[in-house]
Amino acid sequence: MSLDLFRGATIAAMILVNNAGDEPNSYWPLKHAEWNGWTPTDLVFPFFLFIVGVAMAFSFSSRLKRGESRRELLGHVLWRGLALFALGIFLNGFPNQYHLASWRVYGVLQRIAICYVISAILALWADWRGWILTIIGCLVGYWILMRFVPVPGFGVPTHDIPLLDPDRNLAAWLDRQLLAGHLYEGTRDPEGVLSTIPAIATSLLGMLTGHWLRSPRSAQSKALGMASFGLLGVVVGTVFNLGFPINKKLWTSSYVVFTAGLALLCLALCYWIVDVKQWRGLWNKPFLVFGMNAIAAYVFAETISHLLDHAHTSTGLSLQELVYHQVFVPLASPVNASLLYAMCYVLICWAAMWVLYRKNIFLKI
Repeated sequence: MSLDLFRGATIAAMILVNNAGDEPNSYWPLKHAEWNGWTPTDLVFPFFLFIVGVAMAFSFSSRLKRGESRRELLGHVLWRGLALFALGIFLNGFPNQYHLASWRVYGVLQRIAICYVISAILALWADWRGWILTIIGCLVGYWILMRFVPVPGFGVPTHDIPLLDPDRNLAAWLDRQLLAGHLYEGTRDPEGVLSTIPAIATSLLGMLTGHWLRSPRSAQSKALGMASFGLLGVVVGTVFNLGFPINKKLWTSSYVVFTAGLALLCLALCYWIVDVKQWRGLWNKPFLVFGMNAIAAYVFAETISHLLDHAHTSTGLSLQELVYHQVFVPLASPVNASLLYAMCYVLICWAAMWVLYRKNIFLKI
């Protein structure tokens, strides 16, 4: 239950930060860091990717025990990855931006799909030692690429150009070479090609955590172990930040270690509360409603948001802007009105998922 609780809280946070009434007037924790550094909003996506890895360890183990072969599971993994990737591409163009010349290729669901497929293959044909070696290879390899490899046309980072310059870095350069015209930020993409390498490490760290939770250790030892490794991750990530800054848009190695450490601490807390101490009740139901239909909640929220943004009224405002200015702006200060809109949006999405939850409908890809 702790995993569903953590997943539900993460999805609720994802919907909240993605749907501010007026983003420039939002409180700083509900905004992404502009470049280096982090805010609470920058924790949401890596938390979800970490959770994907944790869940994978449990899912694959139970299905293998039921007699399914690795080849059968691989077929399911490839189909699910393809479906997630296609759904992400669909959302990128929805409802009326399906222009091949500018249709964004990468995105949140696409990154989840790629990391899921690669992590799943390692889960099926390697053990935890192989996962650790892959994690180290991804993090160290990405650091070497971003720190020492010359960026064509610009030079060597820290020598000719600043380290992690927004447009003059290897990840942005590669995105422009492969996906020019299809990038979220024009000159780069926060879910681009090269930064997928360290993102794989995020899901693998989650998978290691799932392996730890499945071990025969006592519940108290599991909780203490997650908390200890979580604290270690935060410290190591903070130190790593000094030489390779924490950066969500580039998914830097320090960002991976730091956010995985915080995810471990959060999961340890959830595990201690609901699985060790068994403190359960009505208070955790709202999170479980989201947690049991996480992808459905995200897709529903993004779909409605896109519709509101693209439906324009006779005043020239989008439907989202009209609702925000007519209903919420008169109620509070700009930052509070923006927060109130986001909270109401979360409640609407929760109500839709509650209907599915009450009917025992759990949509999975």
